[in-house]
Amino acid sequence: MLNVQLLLTGNELMSGDIVDSNSVFMAQSLKEMGIEVSKKVTVGDDLTLLVDQIAKLSSDAHVLIINGGLGPTVDDLTAQALAAASGLELAEHPEALAQLQAWCDKRHYPLTEPNRKQAILPIGCDIIANPIGSAPGFSLVLNKCLVFCTPGVPREMKQMVIESILPQIKTLMPDDMSNKTHKLKVFGIGESGLQKIINEKISDWPKHIDLGFRASQPLLEVKLTAHYATHHQDLEHWTDRVKSILSQHIVCEGEGDLSTTLVDILKSEGKTLTTAESCTGGLIASSITSVPGSSAVFEAGFVTYSNRIKQQLLAVNENILATDGAVSEAVVWQMLSGALQVSGADVGVSVSGIAGPDGGSEEKPVGTVWLAWGSKDNIHTVELYFPGPRRFFQTYIANAALDLMRRFLLGYQETPRYIIERQRKR
Repeated sequence: MLNVQLLLTGNELMSGDIVDSNSVFMAQSLKEMGIEVSKKVTVGDDLTLLVDQIAKLSSDAHVLIINGGLGPTVDDLTAQALAAASGLELAEHPEALAQLQAWCDKRHYPLTEPNRKQAILPIGCDIIANPIGSAPGFSLVLNKCLVFCTPGVPREMKQMVIESILPQIKTLMPDDMSNKTHKLKVFGIGESGLQKIINEKISDWPKHIDLGFRASQPLLEVKLTAHYATHHQDLEHWTDRVKSILSQHIVCEGEGDLSTTLVDILKSEGKTLTTAESCTGGLIASSITSVPGSSAVFEAGFVTYSNRIKQQLLAVNENILATDGAVSEAVVWQMLSGALQVSGADVGVSVSGIAGPDGGSEEKPVGTVWLAWGSKDNIHTVELYFPGPRRFFQTYIANAALDLMRRFLLGYQETPRYIIERQRKR
């Protein structure tokens, strides 16, 4: 694999005055070519630190991209640091000077001594054109590593990377290198749980297929990657093995989310949905209606926060509310039954819980929630316990409701892992 590393410079990055979006762009651009950045280092405007890091990184990488420190001020040290690390002298570069002069002439600016500093570069370096800004980029080979120096201004860096740097990096890639990735989105299993399951079920994982996980609440992404065309067929085989292991916990493949998957299932089955929410405050309905085309399958969403509204809109029995409380099996059952009756939808889901941070009791602590899902003649219920911050609780429960609805429509019988782990134990 081609080893590409990044070195970001600037006191403003170290202090947090500027958010580092440049390395994100570079990493994503390289990833599209099938190259993963192996290391990223950020240092301030310190010549000794810069020289040290340039020497270390270039000794370990095939390509090093340095970002920042090419400006006209005394704290712009990249050219000086690279020259020192390379054992080269600094000198005014004719091509860089011509680029600077052209930039100034186009804007009717005088070429000042501070600006001229940007043309003083390590002897023997190659210039990388900067079509937008004044600071020329440049490159040279150090320790058999191709080092690119780019400006810190994002739009200047981006154009330089796209037009000049990526094409050069591509020439260094093996001819048969062809990155291919399969992504599986999973709900209800954490990273450690996923790794444990795969370790237990697959003891012979191949070295040429990368397996990775990316947590992005509430879904977790399982990513399998083959870096060479000769391994693409193997990628299909190992993806199928992971799919068979994770089975019903897989929400979708590629890009997507629970709400999109649920809308697609409803459309394919020609069914409509309704929601009745208390503790989630409309999050379930909101996530569904955020999907384009959801109007074809979504009938109505009821946010019945108070007991009075639960009675008036969904015909929840006043006596049951008084005896069992709003967070109870009987209430969520009646909430769903009422929503199905009023909306005329085919299927639905309801939730009522204690999101916190207060409002709990010894019998029903904060994090307690009841869910109901199904159709008019087939309603299921479960009590779960999800203690934690209010927003986390609401988000997770909303997505659990979507997942339970997904499983119901697909006829899945397997009990979700989160119900096994989070079912309320009395």
